[in-house]
Amino acid sequence: MFLAWRELIFARARFGLMGGVVALIAVLVVLLSGLSSGLVNDGVSGLQRLPVTAFAFAEGTKTDSAFSRSTVSVSQAETWKGRDDVGDAAPFGVALVNAKATTQAGTEVPIDLALFGVEPGSFLKPSVSDGAGLGDPDGIVVSKTVLDEGLAIGDTVVIDRLGTQLKIVGTTGDQRTFGHVDVAYLPLRSWQQVHAGAGPDDEVRAEAYEEATAIALRARDGDQIDLAGGDAAAGTASMTLEESFGASPGYTAETSTLTLIQVFLYAISALVVGTFFTVWTIQRKHELAVIRAMGASTGYLMRDTMIQATVILTVSTAVGFLIGVGGGAMLTTTPMPFDLEAGPLVLAALLLVGLGLAGAAAAVGRIVRVDPLVALGGQR
Repeated sequence: MFLAWRELIFARARFGLMGGVVALIAVLVVLLSGLSSGLVNDGVSGLQRLPVTAFAFAEGTKTDSAFSRSTVSVSQAETWKGRDDVGDAAPFGVALVNAKATTQAGTEVPIDLALFGVEPGSFLKPSVSDGAGLGDPDGIVVSKTVLDEGLAIGDTVVIDRLGTQLKIVGTTGDQRTFGHVDVAYLPLRSWQQVHAGAGPDDEVRAEAYEEATAIALRARDGDQIDLAGGDAAAGTASMTLEESFGASPGYTAETSTLTLIQVFLYAISALVVGTFFTVWTIQRKHELAVIRAMGASTGYLMRDTMIQATVILTVSTAVGFLIGVGGGAMLTTTPMPFDLEAGPLVLAALLLVGLGLAGAAAAVGRIVRVDPLVALGGQR
């Protein structure tokens, strides 16, 4: 301990430089973690907040684009609903549309929406923080982030090319987005008309009112749904709620890219710390040999080095995280999808310190075991 603290004070410039590098890596880790969480929330928060255990899609649908390709029937939903391990099942529709919103002041605002078609009386109906819930055929409940576009309850939304008019009757109390587009809930029958490409004066084919994108499944309390058995009975292909995130546009590509960048950052951190302690230990090889000759054990020298590494990594990571959180707080006020969450940040800090310690241990392990007579002889 004495030697470790003495060297930290004596060589404070070198250790400070090393700590600065680790702090910069920590800042990058914080920013990437916030960006990763923000992209996840912006991509699938609408799905995350559904009280759903799994989704059943049309059989043979590509899993990476299921929400845009799948079409199931209401009768298949009834088949799922009749199973003993399913607490409830309901048809669920998804459609991305371009629209124009007319505010009560007469201003026209272009807006993109992810329409979630749900039966007003089903377990999928959204909870409302302001305004009214689903009920009117042309009423929609929107994510609270829609209000950031300058819209309000009572404004009218007109879907491009169809001319279908929808009125905002309520808002949720949180962000709900899908594929980086704000979610708007509407009655399933109205969604079916939009999905069929029918305007307000167009005739809708009868089969359209039997279609949906997927079947939302909710397990009974304490039970687990037999997805394979249900698929065989209903002719569907199911996936859990977490697995269905990959069917959201761009979700897998975005998260995989950011995860790969974070892995490289952790690896770089371990290599940088390991390299620093390799060079530092080589430079003081003679001093370590003298200490060994005086009777110090290998374990003592390892503890000495690991104490130094722990101090540098802990302090530098803490400083870097404080800077990163401070900078990230400013990014949350921008349109960039950025969200700092405690869980991922704690995990990132532990990984950064842990991998840095592993790099330091690997670097000095061989050197501190050197024969003191050989090391001292090399100084002649």
